[in-house]
Amino acid sequence: MPRVIGIDIPGNKRLVISLTYIYGIGKAVSEEIIQKLGLDPNMRAHNLTDDEVSKLNAILQSEYVVEGDLRRQVQNNIKRLISINAYRGMRHRLGLPTRGQRTRCNARTRKGKKKTVAGKKKAV
Repeated sequence: MPRVIGIDIPGNKRLVISLTYIYGIGKAVSEEIIQKLGLDPNMRAHNLTDDEVSKLNAILQSEYVVEGDLRRQVQNNIKRLISINAYRGMRHRLGLPTRGQRTRCNARTRKGKKKTVAGKKKAV
């Protein structure tokens, strides 16, 4: 299991897929990194040499925001939305969907116990 920027990536998978185990790296970015380094995308991650792992570490730390820094950035963005009382911040605070999904029949069990959502008045 090679260790890249503090994360153990699976050694028995293809390099393109193994890099996606790092938070903030998807398949497209993984392919881009491999192409920059001139590596074979079909090689297994456990076949990486120490030199290739160090190049991989260097390029990830210098050109991309990944792992702890990215998580911190996302949390700061959410805290900012909450502090300025934006609509999305309110939804984050209440634990409800922030991107316009309906809440009438779904999204109540997503983050814990039942949440009350204001609905229509019942006609008598």
